[in-house]
Amino acid sequence: MWRMRVVHTTGYVYDAPVTRSFNEARLTPRADSRQTVILNRVETVPATRAYRYADYWGTQVTAFDLHAPHTELEVTGASVVETEPDGGPTEELAWEKLQTEEIIDRFDELLEPTEYVPRDRRLATVARQLSRSVPPAKAVVRAAEWVHSEMDYLAGTTSVHTSAVQAFAERQGVCQDYAHLTLVLLRAMGIPSRYVSGYLHPQPSAAIGESVAGQSHAWVEAWTGGWWGYDPTNNIPINEQHVSVGVGRDYADVTPLKGIFSGDGSTDLEVVVEVTRLA
Repeated sequence: MWRMRVVHTTGYVYDAPVTRSFNEARLTPRADSRQTVILNRVETVPATRAYRYADYWGTQVTAFDLHAPHTELEVTGASVVETEPDGGPTEELAWEKLQTEEIIDRFDELLEPTEYVPRDRRLATVARQLSRSVPPAKAVVRAAEWVHSEMDYLAGTTSVHTSAVQAFAERQGVCQDYAHLTLVLLRAMGIPSRYVSGYLHPQPSAAIGESVAGQSHAWVEAWTGGWWGYDPTNNIPINEQHVSVGVGRDYADVTPLKGIFSGDGSTDLEVVVEVTRLA
């Protein structure tokens, strides 16, 4: 088990004063069988009154409005979380069970294509090949391994708006693209699957008390009788270094910070993530 502190700061600078803004922050780690949230707070400068709710997918959202003119906005999510390894699939269903009407109806939204995770004939053929002669749980790992081998990790080649098929055409991308591409394969196989956003401590043997530059990260969870996760970017099971925040169909459901504002100015954006292993 690890205990980590994560501080995620997002700063906006506007060219002209913004008169009003309405915002949603998804910066609160999940509390589940693998994670215990010890502390979490989301603060803004300028200060504002916020309220919290769980969205449709169960992600904790901090919503806040600003109604005074401002030229800068800083949003900081600070958390202390205890994490454990995922443990892998707890129950492994056969393909016949996954393909029943009951399961398909239950997980319909996590089997359907989205803008980021579209259907693709060529990738559907790859999915059939990867799932041949193995149970669903093994097919999940095969899909992640295939994505890891086919893609080169290269920042700047894609954007937050790039779909899985667009990234695959270039064979380059970042963790968001690896996760979306894996979801294309899993949904083509008929395996319910979802996108996970969070953080990754970059050092497996991290020194206790040392703060390092962390990473916003993304991976996938598959349902093969129960939910479990895998990290296709690093081709590893989910472990103590992973801190999960949001789940959904794709990136659009888990954007860390989004909103609308009234004003004429364009924006400059800076994001800093700092992680510290505490125990």
